[in-house]
Amino acid sequence: MIYVRDKGQMCNNILQFAHVYAFARENGRRAVSMRFSYKYPYFRICKSPKHNFLRYVLAKFSAAAGWMPTVSYDTPGETSPEKEHIILSARNVMVQGWEVRFYDLFLKHLDEIRSLFAFLPEVEKAAATTIVTREGRLKLGLHVRRGDYARWNGGRYYFSDRQYAAMAARFAALNSGKELTVLVCTNDPDIDRDTYREAVPEAEFVFAAGNPGEDLCLLSRCDAIIGAPSTFSLVASMYRDLPLYWIEDADKDFTSDDFSRFSTLFRQIK
Repeated sequence: MIYVRDKGQMCNNILQFAHVYAFARENGRRAVSMRFSYKYPYFRICKSPKHNFLRYVLAKFSAAAGWMPTVSYDTPGETSPEKEHIILSARNVMVQGWEVRFYDLFLKHLDEIRSLFAFLPEVEKAAATTIVTREGRLKLGLHVRRGDYARWNGGRYYFSDRQYAAMAARFAALNSGKELTVLVCTNDPDIDRDTYREAVPEAEFVFAAGNPGEDLCLLSRCDAIIGAPSTFSLVASMYRDLPLYWIEDADKDFTSDDFSRFSTLFRQIK
């Protein structure tokens, strides 16, 4: 069994595990996520027989005691046939580190990965209740990322409500003539809702207030996503290969051609 562990938040864990899962799947092995054995109970994978708290404890203790080898991927761009050999030859092994990457295998097994991280019925139900809107409306998911972004990367991607609202207004202008619903997902409890409504008065705004799984599900139901570079918006786009625009420069006017797709952007995430 290949056990996968790492720190970080929910969508970092999804991507890291998915890379290892794809490698395991390609080589006839099974993989278990340590994080989704006890945390983030929003996905189908969390209900599988292999993912439970007892297995998590036993695997963690076995690795700490040296009863199974631990293979770490900590260097960007790292490839290592030696590490792959250890992973495949050991009966049980712990794989850790954010820098594990098997891009081509990830895409090859993407449908299986989507199935593993399909949302549980109660999460889907909550999302459907939140985003009740008329058929035919264009749905923009706006991911307003705050929190740790005030410090991460020197605050480079910490944008104001005015800047995010301007992005929504720009999207509305690019899609003039279409009725627009803007679904705002954020980790900032003090977001200024009026700023958004005033920037795009013709749009319907929905401000999500659910747990992280429900917010991710909501974004995945949109027609396009805009947000600061983040694994959260990236994973949301993964489910239906949604067009995604990452805000590198909040003052830049963007066009429809500036939106990209998961298969391109997941190679760019740091």
